[in-house]
Amino acid sequence: MSTITMFSMTPLFANKSMGGAQKQLKKVALHLGQQGHKVNILCTYRHPDATQAFQWHENVAIQPILRFKQPFPEPYDTPFYNIANAIEEVSLAVRQSDAFYSHDGGIIFPYLYELKPSVVSLRSILFSETLQSGFLFQGDALILPSPHTANAWKATMGRFFPEFESRVKMIPNGLDFSIYRPQPADALAQKLGVDPSKYQYLLYPHRPDEAKGIRQTIALADKLINEYGMENIRVLVPKWIDTGLAPHVKAYYDSLEQDIEQRGLSEYFIFHEWISDDDMPFFYNLGALTVALGNYVETFGNTPYESLACGTPVLVANVGAYRGLLPDEMLIPYGDIATAAQKAYDILSNGQRTPTETMQWLHTHFEQRDMVNAYADIILNTPKHAPMPFVPPPPQNEKTRYQLAPWCMITKEGIFHDFRGQFVVIETLSQVIGNNPHGFLRKDVTQSEHLNGWIEDGFVVVIG
Repeated sequence: MSTITMFSMTPLFANKSMGGAQKQLKKVALHLGQQGHKVNILCTYRHPDATQAFQWHENVAIQPILRFKQPFPEPYDTPFYNIANAIEEVSLAVRQSDAFYSHDGGIIFPYLYELKPSVVSLRSILFSETLQSGFLFQGDALILPSPHTANAWKATMGRFFPEFESRVKMIPNGLDFSIYRPQPADALAQKLGVDPSKYQYLLYPHRPDEAKGIRQTIALADKLINEYGMENIRVLVPKWIDTGLAPHVKAYYDSLEQDIEQRGLSEYFIFHEWISDDDMPFFYNLGALTVALGNYVETFGNTPYESLACGTPVLVANVGAYRGLLPDEMLIPYGDIATAAQKAYDILSNGQRTPTETMQWLHTHFEQRDMVNAYADIILNTPKHAPMPFVPPPPQNEKTRYQLAPWCMITKEGIFHDFRGQFVVIETLSQVIGNNPHGFLRKDVTQSEHLNGWIEDGFVVVIG
């Protein structure tokens, strides 16, 4: 059996998670521990709720000993001796292990990955330390959870390292369908003081990030109540773990409640404590509809899949990794609250639940057993490689080929750019892509300065 050191920049807890990434880490660690491997997870210390070592399993130990800055973000905004101590702690643990797994990157120093066979998974494509970890990647395998994320990294980091693509492994997140399934949720309903027999609940199970779509959710509720007359709806909004620890988080929720009050919707919104991991399946079962209407660039985004598995329909903005992974009927153009309201009204009025064919699709493509087996195989069996050589790309010329960036999509509203979070109308680029869907040359563009601008603004990438 193997000894594995794991790293998590995010604090870890016995029975709650700060986000979907930490849920996936727990699944992988537990699977390895249940197989008999010894797993030691080093994570960030946080007072007062993440200070003591604990275990998820007799073979899975969590040590919150690293003094990165809390609360999130900018964990490296800390005295440099904290960073040096973290490097020493991680290097000592890795040297005593057979393999190293870094969850969501975070520990960005390439020399730590030279000690033992090392696997990195990147669970974000936005936070600075995750981006640094990706661009400094010198591990032996890189696990990414969606085609959107894999293609984005290949189009960026892959430009400089010919070996990069061969080290990328795409593994979608998996669900435990024995837990995420339709089931009674009476105990949680009583705990939250809600009554599904009286109201239809819209669920907003996201952390307090403006890009996650809370303002769009407020606008959706406003339209359903005041234009569709659906006064029997209520919106459940869990307050994030950090609400009592970070003044800016409390201020954020205060601003939301002010917005809701100004719209006359206070009685329709219920803010409650963050839901534990064990209660999340019951939370989804309380809902009549789960919404994810923001423009946040998810690398996978667990919420819609977990909700569907519990029988609760979803409405999701057609952005990022959701494109190509979720059925089209569940997707709406970002910002199109009118379409969202019409679809929500139809779902709520008809009491729709997850269709049988959608449930079968979930079980086929997102089975947790397949995910943890794939992770375990890569973590345990990836050999040690030499560092990837940096190869500067050749200067662009008339033979250079280009294509639409993988984080962009052409729509009737314009080109949606995930990292701008908006539609941009560029008729000339749309025409060039339409005429050359598999790539174009500089000669295909009427004015070369347009091409240079598209590249600089992230609408176009080089493909060869």
